[in-house]
Amino acid sequence: MRNAVKLQISETSDVAYAALDAKNFARDLGFSIADQYTIATAVSELAQNIVKYADFGHLSFKTIQQGSDVGIEVLAKDSGPGIENINHAMTDNFSTGGTMGVGLPGTKRLMDDFHVNSAPGQGTEVIVKKWR
Repeated sequence: MRNAVKLQISETSDVAYAALDAKNFARDLGFSIADQYTIATAVSELAQNIVKYADFGHLSFKTIQQGSDVGIEVLAKDSGPGIENINHAMTDNFSTGGTMGVGLPGTKRLMDDFHVNSAPGQGTEVIVKKWR
């Protein structure tokens, strides 16, 4: 079982590879099939945001443990333009990129824990967790 994976994200094909890697990582941790696809979807959304808004960044996932609970932590980090208004970005149907605007709020709903840190000119860091 792998304890951590780090992936470079810079093009659309990286999004699919990241989602597949996340699904397999979750499978290896014993997540249900449904949770494997939930995690893969969240990773896909985060990776797509990197490609669309920052052009380049990294995604990593690692095994986390709290007592007897095991989970996955996903970190998406880029040095893109940052998010001007995080509250607006977390609103369904809000988008600065002409998309449906469900990426970050949808990812938050899919995962058990969600944290975003961003500012204009500072890039964006999103950390999400899912417990088995």
